[in-house]
Amino acid sequence: MNSRRKFIKQTLISGVGLNMGLSSLANTSAGEVCENKTALLNIPDLGVASPDIPFVPHRVARWWINLEDLQWSQKSIRDKIKRRAEAFAKAKIDTAINGGCHIRFDFSNYFGQLHGYLANVCEELHQYGIKYIDHYSCNHVQRPRNEEEFHKLHRNHRHHVLLFHDPIAAKHAQYEGHHFQNICEVDIRDGSRGYAAQYQMEAFCHNNPGFLDMHVKYLKRLLAEVPIDAIEVDDMCDYVGLAACGCKYCRERFKRDYNREIPSFHEKSFWGDTSKPMLYWGNYDNPAFRDFIRMKTDSITDHVKLVKHTVGKLPLLTCTSSTGPISLNAISLNLERMSPYLDFFMLENVGATIRSTNWVRMDTEALHQKDIARQRGDAPAIALSSTIYEKGAYLGWALSRFWGVANWSNLLNRRLEEDPSDAREMAEVIHEWNNWEVDNSNLDYRKGEDMVEVRLVSNSYCRDNGWRDKDGKEHWTRLKAWSESLVEHNVGYRFVRTDELGDAVVLKRESTPLVLDGVACVSDKQFKALSSYLASGGKAWLALPFGTHDEKGFERTTPLSEQLLKEHGRRIAVIDSAIHSDPLAGLIEAKKFSPIIWQTGGDTRWAARIRFYDGEFTIHFLNRAMKPIPHPDIKDIIQDIDSLITNNRLSYEIRMDTLPHSRYVLRSPELKDKSREVISGKTKKGYQHLKVDLTGINVYGIIQKG
Repeated sequence: MNSRRKFIKQTLISGVGLNMGLSSLANTSAGEVCENKTALLNIPDLGVASPDIPFVPHRVARWWINLEDLQWSQKSIRDKIKRRAEAFAKAKIDTAINGGCHIRFDFSNYFGQLHGYLANVCEELHQYGIKYIDHYSCNHVQRPRNEEEFHKLHRNHRHHVLLFHDPIAAKHAQYEGHHFQNICEVDIRDGSRGYAAQYQMEAFCHNNPGFLDMHVKYLKRLLAEVPIDAIEVDDMCDYVGLAACGCKYCRERFKRDYNREIPSFHEKSFWGDTSKPMLYWGNYDNPAFRDFIRMKTDSITDHVKLVKHTVGKLPLLTCTSSTGPISLNAISLNLERMSPYLDFFMLENVGATIRSTNWVRMDTEALHQKDIARQRGDAPAIALSSTIYEKGAYLGWALSRFWGVANWSNLLNRRLEEDPSDAREMAEVIHEWNNWEVDNSNLDYRKGEDMVEVRLVSNSYCRDNGWRDKDGKEHWTRLKAWSESLVEHNVGYRFVRTDELGDAVVLKRESTPLVLDGVACVSDKQFKALSSYLASGGKAWLALPFGTHDEKGFERTTPLSEQLLKEHGRRIAVIDSAIHSDPLAGLIEAKKFSPIIWQTGGDTRWAARIRFYDGEFTIHFLNRAMKPIPHPDIKDIIQDIDSLITNNRLSYEIRMDTLPHSRYVLRSPELKDKSREVISGKTKKGYQHLKVDLTGINVYGIIQKG
């Protein structure tokens, strides 16, 4: 099963499957653009405003549309809407998010029927107090370019609901006077229309005023015809990758904003080694290429800002499967840049396959995106978890609980080539877990505060400038290694990102050490703030290099690490990078760091995370040694989950003077409505002990007040 994450890492940006024989668009008119195109690109800065949060999603689920639903308002379809809305209510779902009719402008001939259907869905859900979020991709149309890609599209992306124009009709396809072929990106290599091979889509250009005008007009129509409660505008990136865009609007923008020209594709000093997959294109030593990356991100950020300006107080979110690695530059996916204009944050981290039980590798992304939401006015963060069966839904639900975010359960039968013979409905797979939560452990994730012992510095300047060390490792690789180590040692952590690193006042609010591993690109403002923090008594763990480049990627004459160590060396522990060793274990062994929770008995593969809800102490447990059991007929899909752990009688010492309550219990959906007593009490001064039995539990449990 393909995933967006796999796509980012592998297939799309390889450029495979492009038809290089298409007619050139390099000199083609943009078509009927709006009269005042400047107004589309000069929207007032909305980022200073607080996020719009008229409601808070907790238990979210996908509402799938089928092709037959475009036959609305036939009675059978209206009856199906009623039945599903009732099932969602019984499954304690409080927010539904649209799925299907995803590549929205492929349905421009049917917006009347589609909007009628969506309005009917809203009407039925609202009777149960369930919110509805529309979700669509605005900047593509699906255009397979040969028979092989036609069949590939129908194998892999049935969930989109496929109703695209054939090649003859596609020449004339338009909406509100904007012909789709005239607003597409232009491939820099040959002038053909920009094409995303992984999804068999042609892409519209985020700088094309005709496209922006068309999108705004559609948004206004949608909001006038459907009483949605929020909107997710998906794919705010560029799936064509670095091969685009060479249209006149992108060229004009690059010249206007950066005083640079987009060079010929044969210019190796700019494009680098283009014999490699597109993921590795680009010469980051060339400041012009770094500016090209920034310009592309600027364009998408401005589009997001335009959407927010159009929808007003309606909550806006977009889809982000990743935030950290350099590879995202290739598709201009940058949540941190878009975040000032978003109200909810969606973390697309979990798949339906057996590999998803190896969840520790996803903790970095989850907490990174959670921090982006936190810094955006404590906006709701929602983790999407795809599944086919109940246990896959349970895993996603458990991960959301462990991370302290809302859960979005996403049934993906139609991501398979055909529906399983034992296919479930969306409400079926999440019903048990949601109901257990409401009845036994109904915690408000937005009131949860993680016990933070370490602050892990993530500086986006390293990603933006494509920095890698002499071994080709990037800053994000180091952060992932730290995350895995922190989870393994049950050490609570959070991220300190680019803006916070430049704010001395904020840095000084906490006394926990800062981890600086491979923070090569550092601004003068950040260095000044960090120096002030250290001078005031703050601590840092430093793995070189540090400050070898500035925030624009220019190499410094002398690394800032030299001055930092000279002036504040007593406050800094110099360590090896987490990609080479386990520096956390070394700090613990040397008694330079003492974790708040220390396991004294039982299998250490149960991850434990302390979190307080309005001051109430809890510990969330998540198994790091799950044994996924695949479906017998569907390769790699989770049907059940077992555990490799045999010693589940766990004991801990917690470095706390006292616990808020005298009685605590263990609860888990795997115990149904039963609970187990937790033995707790004081040991030596300043420490509490806990003993808990997780026998019979394979995935998740929580210690909470009895």
